[in-house]
Amino acid sequence: MNKRERAAVMVERMKEQYGTEKTVYLHHDNAWQLLIAVIMSAQCTDARVNIVTKDLFKKYKSLQDFANADISELENDIKSIGFYKAKAKNIIGTAKRLVSVYDGQVPSDLESLLTLPGVGRKTANVIRGNIYDEPSVVVDTHVKRISQKMGLTANEDPEKIEYDLMKVLPKEAWILYNIHVIALGRSICIARSPKCEECFLKDICPSYKK
Repeated sequence: MNKRERAAVMVERMKEQYGTEKTVYLHHDNAWQLLIAVIMSAQCTDARVNIVTKDLFKKYKSLQDFANADISELENDIKSIGFYKAKAKNIIGTAKRLVSVYDGQVPSDLESLLTLPGVGRKTANVIRGNIYDEPSVVVDTHVKRISQKMGLTANEDPEKIEYDLMKVLPKEAWILYNIHVIALGRSICIARSPKCEECFLKDICPSYKK
């Protein structure tokens, strides 16, 4: 079985296991809230971010509110997440750029998204896939680790992994792949203690030792 064939089987089995709904684990009501939540989620759990944004989005009700925010106050508001000082700076910078350059709208193209402070390819692709339904491959820690275990990529660099996956995954599966792999990584293919015997992919997994 080559990479493309293995990827196709993975996609179909994960659909059967997890459905086809595009679940977003970060709570949000609109594009800019998701963008800010994803910026905050770097090296932090979605659960922790959701706890913080529950109050944060009540206090800062618009992009303009974030653009006008006092950085020390915002740092204090998000201090329970990792790297909160850098993230506060990036959130304010992103909000200011969205208001001044993009009329308060989150752009849909990769090039524009990458001009926003704190936004890399992963964050940009989350927005493109989940807000604008643009086929995008999101490479987070789950996708990197499990794609390597499944033999779909041998690269370590997230951008190279993204391109590797784009070559072997059906384009219509790009968005769901990340969502499904997160579910797989949290429930079965757990980093520290994978439940290989329970895995519905074990017969095609190159890393599975019978």
